[in-house]
Amino acid sequence: MTTSRTLTDRYVEATLRRVPGRQRPDIERELRASIADAVDDHLAAGSDPAEAELAVLTELGDPARLAAGYADRPLHLIGPGLYLDYVRVLTALLATVVPAVAAVVGLMRGLHGAPAPSVAGDTLSAALTAGLHIAFWTTLVFVIIERTAASRGTPARPWTPAALPDPPPSRRARYGELIALTVVTVLFTTFILLSPVVSTETDADGDAIGLFSPRLWETGEVHLFIALVIASLAFAYARHHVRWSVPFAVAGSLVDLTCPLMLIWLAANDRLLNPAFVQAAGWPPSVPQWITTGLVVLSIGTLVHTVLDGLARARRR
Repeated sequence: MTTSRTLTDRYVEATLRRVPGRQRPDIERELRASIADAVDDHLAAGSDPAEAELAVLTELGDPARLAAGYADRPLHLIGPGLYLDYVRVLTALLATVVPAVAAVVGLMRGLHGAPAPSVAGDTLSAALTAGLHIAFWTTLVFVIIERTAASRGTPARPWTPAALPDPPPSRRARYGELIALTVVTVLFTTFILLSPVVSTETDADGDAIGLFSPRLWETGEVHLFIALVIASLAFAYARHHVRWSVPFAVAGSLVDLTCPLMLIWLAANDRLLNPAFVQAAGWPPSVPQWITTGLVVLSIGTLVHTVLDGLARARRR
């Protein structure tokens, strides 16, 4: 009997060490009563006392797991009630924020004349760092939510048919959207490319004074920007014909975010408008400032729309 009593005491003590002090007396009484009743059942079935107690304690399992049940303390980082939301948020952030960070770093390094290997290395390093930070902090937030008293007492959000993905638009609607986007892109790029030779202002020799800074053509920035615009149009077509995947979403988000980011950088550094055109047109100093501010605001709005659209697409998928 001494050995049996000691084995039970050791099990109860191992359990009580992992529960709050104010709960220990009640838990001890409940646990000892449960063990005693289970042992009596085994004895009634003809088991030896030592074997009966050993079988009961084995059935109860690890004291740490039992204590977690008594203390209502989860033994997992993120439980099933929050796991799907965690995966959706993490996927959406990785598919939008990481490409944006990589685009900004790569663009800035490239425009500052860094060699290609350095640009690639810095871009990859920034993407990995951003991804690690997003994964860590998102996980930490959900772990805290998982372990708060309010969230443990709140059931998981019930699923309803309203959560089903929206039906895809009709083929006619898709083609209408793509045609409109194509027309706008063609007109926009044509306007940019013809601006050096088609203008409302001319110099003393009668040559056109372009609206945009000649530096854009000298550095090749205008061609890079147009290439990004065309790539964004290509991804718009691909979204209607290519199955969604994480690499595809990352590449599309990267292109869609790079265009407004580049426009913000050019506008913030006064690299868009041609000072000669402003002077020839007789614009007051406030006009270029308002144009620059408007372009920055428009670009920020485009960034926000792109991020929200990326989050919506990732959640639907």
